[in-house]
Amino acid sequence: MLLKNNWLPESKISEQNPNRPGNFNLLRHIAEMASETQSYRQRPPNQPPPPTTPRKKWSIDDFEIGKPLGRGKFGRVYLVREVQSKVIVALKVIFKEQIEKYKLHHQLRREMEIQSSLSHPNILRLYGWFHDDERIFLILEYAHGGELYKELRKCGRFSEVQAATYIASLAQALAYCHKKDVIHRDIKPENLLLDHEGRLKIGDFGWSVQSRSKRHTMCGTLDYLAPEMVENKAHDYAVDNWTLGVLCYEFLYGMPPFEAETQKDTFRRIMKVDLNFPSTIYVSSQAKDLISRLLVKDSSKRLSLQKIMEHPWITKNANPKGACWS
Repeated sequence: MLLKNNWLPESKISEQNPNRPGNFNLLRHIAEMASETQSYRQRPPNQPPPPTTPRKKWSIDDFEIGKPLGRGKFGRVYLVREVQSKVIVALKVIFKEQIEKYKLHHQLRREMEIQSSLSHPNILRLYGWFHDDERIFLILEYAHGGELYKELRKCGRFSEVQAATYIASLAQALAYCHKKDVIHRDIKPENLLLDHEGRLKIGDFGWSVQSRSKRHTMCGTLDYLAPEMVENKAHDYAVDNWTLGVLCYEFLYGMPPFEAETQKDTFRRIMKVDLNFPSTIYVSSQAKDLISRLLVKDSSKRLSLQKIMEHPWITKNANPKGACWS
């Protein structure tokens, strides 16, 4: 059984967050020992990811396992503490049997390689990975605030200050990704996390791709798909810009803009860009303007990430420090 004990009281978690300045050396210890991984781009797809770092081969014995943080189709996530440094991180446990069953070898390797190469304040760090006969373990930055999805469901909708802060943070993170030729392709509340100070982190890169050329794979989550993806056309970085428009709407209205009773109707609304602003909820004209400039069918005419950050609604409302608790 993986779960050993719940060794860390909830009240102590934020105090021991590895991102605090005082813990920089401890965090660097984790990062350095987990960063010198072998490249697996040329490995056959049926082989497991390599163990991390020639300097140290990680194992589950290097971690004290705490409470479960979540579970999904392919595994679970635990709060853990690295034995030597006492740094608190999250350990994602993925079952190889599930990866084999759904033929996700290539997707998982791509996700690991992309996320481990990224270092940005609004992107969850992947410090390294290791594996045993049955499981793959990903060593991740711990986001104390949990999923943004749960925060949104609890609040119903966000204030304009909250929404603008989150959209600005996402625009900055995606601009960084796009400079590295990374398209995320699945930005949604379930894939966004909050740290102990309320800063947003992109936490899942399962559908991301690193490419300068246009892509043709339809992927992601229906409510957030851009028209070009719904229509099975080639797509590029602009799909992420579209998603920011969807998210901005959802943050302010509490629901995605093209939500419908059936998938067929959702497809239709996305393709037509059937965008409506309910009069029952007050949202400023500046916020509506930003949303309207992002939810444009012609991807070349969508507002750029830089223009998003310069938009009057963002500059007026977004917290420049990126921290925002409800």
